[in-house]
This record gives sequence, structure tokens and C-alpha cells, in this order.
Amino acid sequence: MGRKLIDYLIITLKGMAMGAADVVPGVSGGTIAFISGIYEELISSINNIDLKLFQILRKEGINAFWKQLNGNFLASLFLGIFISLFSLAKFLSWLLENQPILLWSFFFGLVTASIFLVGKEIKKWNLVTIVVLALGAAIAYFITTLPPNENVDSLPFLFLSGALAVCAMILPGISGAFILVLLGSYKTILDAVHEREIKMVVTVALGAIFGLLSFARLLKWMFKNYRNVTLALLTGFILGSLSKIWPWKKVLETKVFDDKTITIADKNILPNTYEGDPQLMFAILLAVLGFSLIFILERIAAKSK
Repeated sequence: MGRKLIDYLIITLKGMAMGAADVVPGVSGGTIAFISGIYEELISSINNIDLKLFQILRKEGINAFWKQLNGNFLASLFLGIFISLFSLAKFLSWLLENQPILLWSFFFGLVTASIFLVGKEIKKWNLVTIVVLALGAAIAYFITTLPPNENVDSLPFLFLSGALAVCAMILPGISGAFILVLLGSYKTILDAVHEREIKMVVTVALGAIFGLLSFARLLKWMFKNYRNVTLALLTGFILGSLSKIWPWKKVLETKVFDDKTITIADKNILPNTYEGDPQLMFAILLAVLGFSLIFILERIAAKSK
């Protein structure tokens, strides 16, 4: 497909949105990719990375290699992701710590709308798709209820963490950052990046590459052969993740890691409407904004097509 410079700029912006979402434990960059209309192209492009691709590089040169890779698309997208990780991530982390209810409200509205958007793509509803949707929701909900492990810094475990996190990252509804929290390697990996522990960082990166290349092939095969069932499963994943991003929570258990308090267990509660929660109206408005934004983006994408 022929794309102009403005198209790649838009893809970069979508990558920034994916990167921002992936920083927040509980929100999936895969969900952002799906609702922004680039999910299947992302999966297909990742699947282009194989031995045949490097044979093309050797025999036909860099131009043929880049075209087969869909390099402009991937470069634009990952540029946006990295820009977000190194800029917006700090702002989102600040919001997560200082204004969690408002941030979660926006994401709750956004993710709720994406359930309708992804579910709408299912062309044929039957008993199988309904069962698979329910199963996906149950799996995602179960994952959100698991308690986090202690930090583990062995290299094989970090390789596994990287592989599992990146698989979750490209699945709508399941957060890669949250998987790292559950595995107990979230802080270990962040510390390794800040302290330039090259061996650890390379191990995690290799695990992520392995997980990305292998899991993307499975997803492409599922879309090609069982599209409706795959969409039902992804819709279930998003539905089941709503429990994790419900804005109002009561903390049940915490633990201190290096002078930083980490929530170990919490439960969802209703907002305090009796004593007048000053954030309630803003939270509702942000949830409505997030919900509406998805359908506005879908309408714009439909018109551009």
C-alpha cells in the first residue's frame, strides 16, 4: 500500500499511544493497536522476520529486504513506542502515583469501548465463539487476581519474563507490564535498565525477541484459520481485564521495596457518593471521554478508508 509521510507520522503517534499504555500495569498496548486499526498489519509484519527475509537481503539487496519487512511501518511504529517510553512514560507514572482514579477512569472508558469495537468484528456468533469469549474473560480475570512474586534476577527467569511479557503486550486486554509485576521481575528489569546491567538487559531483550517472533506466528495462523474464534478470545481478554483497571480500589496489603510501597493485594469498591467525592465528576467525564474517543477514532478511520 502506498503511504505518504503524514501516514507514517500517524503510525508514530499510534506507537506513542501503545508505548504509553504498556507502561501502565493493567493496560495493553495490543488493545491500542487493535482499536487504532494496525493490529493485524503489526502481526503480519513481525511474521515477515524469518530466514527467507535474510536470504532476500543477501540475494536482492537492502531495498527488497526493507520492502518485504514492511520496514517503514515497523520503524515508524517502534519509533513512537520508544518516544513514549522515554517521555510520556514519566508523566503517566506521575499520574499513576498522584492521580490514579482519574487516570484509571480514562483507561476504563477507553478499554470498555474497545470491547464493543473488537466484538463488532466477529462476523458469526455461535456457541463456540460465546464459549471462547467467556473462557478468554475468565483467563484474563484470573491473571489480574494473582499476587505478585518476589523479585527474581536469575538469567533464565529473566529470559522467560521477557518472552511472556512481550506476548502479553501484543495481546489486547493483557498488560505486559502487569505480567512482569506478577512474575516479580518488573522492578528487577527497571533497575537493570537504570543501572546499565548489560547482561540482564540483553537477556530480557533476547527473551522478548524470541517471544515476539514465535507468538506472532501463532496469532497470524489463528487469524487466518479461525478469525471469529480468535476475535472472540481477544474480546474476552479485554472484558476480563476490566477488573484490573476499575478506578476505585481499597488496598488490602502492601510491601516496601527500596523505600517504595508496592500494592500486593487490593479489591474493587464503589466510589464514595455519600460524602461527596470531589474527583467523582471528573472521573466520570474522563471515562466518557475515553469511551467516546474510541468511536471518534473509528469514524475518522472509516472516512479515511
